[in-house]
Amino acid sequence: MDKLTTIKEAVKNIKNGDTIMIGGFMGNGAPPELIDALIEKDIRDITLISSDTAKIDYASGKLIRDKRVKKLYASHIGTNKETGRQMTEGELDVELVPQGTLVERIRAAGFGLGGILTTTGVGTRVEEGKQKLTVDGVNYLLETPLHADVALINAKKADKAGNLQYQGSMVNFNAMMAAAAKTTIVEVDEVVEKGEMDPNLVMTPGVFVDYVVKRGEDNE
Repeated sequence: MDKLTTIKEAVKNIKNGDTIMIGGFMGNGAPPELIDALIEKDIRDITLISSDTAKIDYASGKLIRDKRVKKLYASHIGTNKETGRQMTEGELDVELVPQGTLVERIRAAGFGLGGILTTTGVGTRVEEGKQKLTVDGVNYLLETPLHADVALINAKKADKAGNLQYQGSMVNFNAMMAAAAKTTIVEVDEVVEKGEMDPNLVMTPGVFVDYVVKRGEDNE
């Protein structure tokens, strides 16, 4: 199946109120043209799952700036003052999740797990409202999976079957998020034909990818 399409066609799968995962760490590895397409389409009331919100005018920070997000799951927000302002003023519901826990909750969704057990947050405000279990005398929190309607991720190269390669640290949350959403849309620098990619270098199999869009092309 050829998964190459245009951004305009790909974002038809996104609607107001969707839960959206966006890859990247401090904007590194985020899909800039897909984020801009969300804004152009005027998508609102998003539940956003992202490592962070980058900066006000960069990556997922643009969605915060334009008040497109109603609920945020992130590991930190300190680099985007607007996120902090909206949280403090009660304009944005923010759930701060320790970064390792955030990754594992996404992984649990992608691989069919009912949750993960972690000692991180035991005895702190993090445990409020969560189930606690004791295993071999150690207290753990049960952290539930984080699923999404759509994952917007960034990769260096894809073939037309959706197999992906990343470059350097851009792999970050992207590879995990690709498996955790009902629909995964990938923005890439390069697209090759099926069979041209070295299978030993594939980091995300095409089975997790629904649409591939090439960055910098006329995507109308």
